[in-house]
Amino acid sequence: MSRTYSGNILIQQHGDRFVVQNPPAYPLSEKEMDRIYSLPYERTYHPSYEKEGGVPAIEEVEFSITSHRGCYGGCSFCALNFHQGRIIQKRSQASIINEARKLTWLSGFKGYIHDVGGPTANFRGKACKKQESSGACKERQCLYPKPCKNLIVDHSEYLELLKKLREIPEIKKVFIRSGIRYDYLMLDKNDDFFVELCKHHVSGQLKVAPEHVVDRVLDKMGKPQREVYDRFVKKFYEINKKIGKEQYLVPYMISSHPGSDLNAAIELSEYIRDMNYTPQQVQDFYPTPGTLSTCMFYTGLDPRTMKKVYVPKTAKEKAMQRALLQFRKKENYKLVYDALRLAHREDLIGYGKKCLIRPPVNPSKSNFRKDSAKTKSKKERKSRRKNSR
Repeated sequence: MSRTYSGNILIQQHGDRFVVQNPPAYPLSEKEMDRIYSLPYERTYHPSYEKEGGVPAIEEVEFSITSHRGCYGGCSFCALNFHQGRIIQKRSQASIINEARKLTWLSGFKGYIHDVGGPTANFRGKACKKQESSGACKERQCLYPKPCKNLIVDHSEYLELLKKLREIPEIKKVFIRSGIRYDYLMLDKNDDFFVELCKHHVSGQLKVAPEHVVDRVLDKMGKPQREVYDRFVKKFYEINKKIGKEQYLVPYMISSHPGSDLNAAIELSEYIRDMNYTPQQVQDFYPTPGTLSTCMFYTGLDPRTMKKVYVPKTAKEKAMQRALLQFRKKENYKLVYDALRLAHREDLIGYGKKCLIRPPVNPSKSNFRKDSAKTKSKKERKSRRKNSR
């Protein structure tokens, strides 16, 4: 992990040369963050892109505000803690409110701020008092496998900021789209932020990232167990019912993460089935430099325990696991069918309410034989047809 306060200089020899990596820079103070975000940014793409038709992605962030940097979530597959550090570096409320007022002057602004957040929207302060003097812990995470007893759980300052932004006359709505860390939210004994979130800051759908629902996979991901997410989902809908709003959760899922075998992928697809939900976007795991998940992917070992980890690596299995998350799509039928047959889950092929897909129209076709590995080669099939004439 990136450790500013206790990190050492790393030196590695390569032939007659040495690679030297210095410890990460110290986190920026609130005053330094304010100074950086007060610079006269253009807030748009470079004019050279105009001849290409512009950059459509700017629409998603054009009227968004970065309130802080850093993340202490500790997800195994995420490199944000290396890029931005595990210590939250926040801007002052005055700096953020000043930027919000500037947004109201821009052409195209219709009164809606799309987001006020960072890597994790509801991390607005340091994880604990110790981080102020000693930095992030070397041997433990803040939230995994269980929340640290020193973790400060408090949404009051963030809630105060959002209220001030809503009071600006030219602003109609302030949304939160950069993602809520639901396990941190569930640790808050005060429901004020949760209620305010549902009342004012959800644009019909709230993005959350459970990533998976099978505990043995979540363990490798560094994510909380499924029961935490289930409690969050229940509370979210209870609050919305109480305030008279019809709003939904949009969960992000990852397929083929180390630890996820075909059975785990099928269990996740059953969860999606029971939600009556078809994900529009799913992420298939690919290794990224420096992460714990990448280490598992290449070594087949969990470096925390040195125990073996199942790693789906073949293109076929990765395609099947990804297709299972979108099993309702017609183009995924063959992959889902193959996956269910391979895992001996034919009980999910049929016409019942619990089935993922219907039986093939013509099961005698080579596409749907019991095991594709047993099908004849193209050359053998040609020879067979020739001899039958």
